[in-house]
Formats: sequence, C-alpha cells, structure tokens
Amino acid sequence: MSTASDLPGLGLPGTDPTGGFTEGFTGRFSDALTDGGDAPDGILAEQLLRLTRRLHRIQKRHLEPLGITPAQSRLLRVVAHYQGGQPPRMADLAARLEVVPRAVTTLVDGLEAADCVRRAPDPANRRVVRIELTDTGRATLRRLRNARTAAAEEILAPLTADQREVLGGLLNALSAGTERRC
Repeated sequence: MSTASDLPGLGLPGTDPTGGFTEGFTGRFSDALTDGGDAPDGILAEQLLRLTRRLHRIQKRHLEPLGITPAQSRLLRVVAHYQGGQPPRMADLAARLEVVPRAVTTLVDGLEAADCVRRAPDPANRRVVRIELTDTGRATLRRLRNARTAAAEEILAPLTADQREVLGGLLNALSAGTERRC
C-alpha cells in the first residue's frame, strides 16, 4: 500500500513537485499520517464523500431555477446520448441509470409533465414504449449544460488549470478502477 510520502506532488495545497505531500496540511489528514490515527485511505474516502455531497448541493442549487432535479437532468442526458439507433426503452433507461424501473417511471412522468420527453410506441412491438426528447427537452438540455458548467466552475474555482488536469486524471483512474471491479 502506498503511503502519503510515496505519492508524487499533485499540485494540491500542501504538496510540492518533489513529493512532499503532507507538508502544509493541518488537521486530521496530517495527524493520521503521523500519530497512527485514522488511516489515510479512510480520510481520503471521507474527503471524497464530503466533496460529493458539496457537488450535489451546488448542482441542485444551479438546477432549481430550471425546475429540474439532478436525477431528471441525468435521465435527459441519457436519452439525448443513447446509442441504440432509436430512442431508449424504459428498461434501457433503468439499466443505464442503475435504478429500478419504477424510479424511471417517476422521472419520466415528471419530465413528460414538463413537456421535456414523450412516450412513443415502438413501431416493431406495440407493447414497448420508447422515450423521446421533445423540442422543449432539447432546449432544457442546453440550459442544463450551462447550469452544470456554472456548478463545475464554482466547485473547481480554487484549482489552477494544472491542478484541474491532475484531478481529472486521478478521477479517471478511480472511475476506471471502479468499473473493472463491478
């Protein structure tokens, strides 16, 4: 297992290019590394969870004026980028969003009421319902992109361009590692 001193400098506060990872850190993280307190991995996990909660709060605040929840936003993006040659079925959306079909029904009901999506019968199988974006849904997606960009800018504001690049690489590595284990 790597220790903090084994990690290269990440360009984050308290780091330097020579790998002085803990220099300048105060509080639980640096104490854990020196006094046998909480394991550094546990503290990193807690920091990631706090950041995730903060990101959700910021994103929700930016989406509220649009009348869209983060879950509805995600469903709209999945419908817009679905790779199947035709609009997705409800079951496709449930699988892609990793939720139960009933949750998709609730999301689609709300988006259909807002005229962002419509249910359309599958021409090859009348029992199958496909979900299509409407013109309002496409316009909402454009506004959602702007809201997501504003939320990202808010949360990433303290980081330099180099730090953002490093963070992106680290997040890609973590995401890829998670997908391989699933």
